[in-house]
Amino acid sequence: QVVLVESGGGLVEPGGSLRLSCVASGMTFSDYAMGWWRQPPGKERDFVASINWSGHDTYYSNSVKGRFTISRDNDKNTVYLQMNNLEPLDTAVYYCGAIKSASQYPPRAPDHEYNYWGQGAQVTVSS
Repeated sequence: QVVLVESGGGLVEPGGSLRLSCVASGMTFSDYAMGWWRQPPGKERDFVASINWSGHDTYYSNSVKGRFTISRDNDKNTVYLQMNNLEPLDTAVYYCGAIKSASQYPPRAPDHEYNYWGQGAQVTVSS
């Protein structure tokens, strides 16, 4: 049984930083590319960032490029999202997803093509 568990969310002031972690179990982690998505209150889930299976290539949405960094540690079955210079518009539930892919390129697939999802982590940016 595949399980993805996010952690690291919380309340932070504008301009602050958080690091989300997502630990995977029940799967061969390096067989999967990983992505972070987020769902603001009352809105649909949107893409944030993705990383290929090896961690050597990443892709970001324009709204977070230069502020967020996705990375992974295949020895720890973990993907991270370092979020800096947070803004109130970053407030959302953040989800990690796994998509089976041997491509050298990070996935740009829609969310319905992901194989597995975590339960989500709340991030609130407010003063």
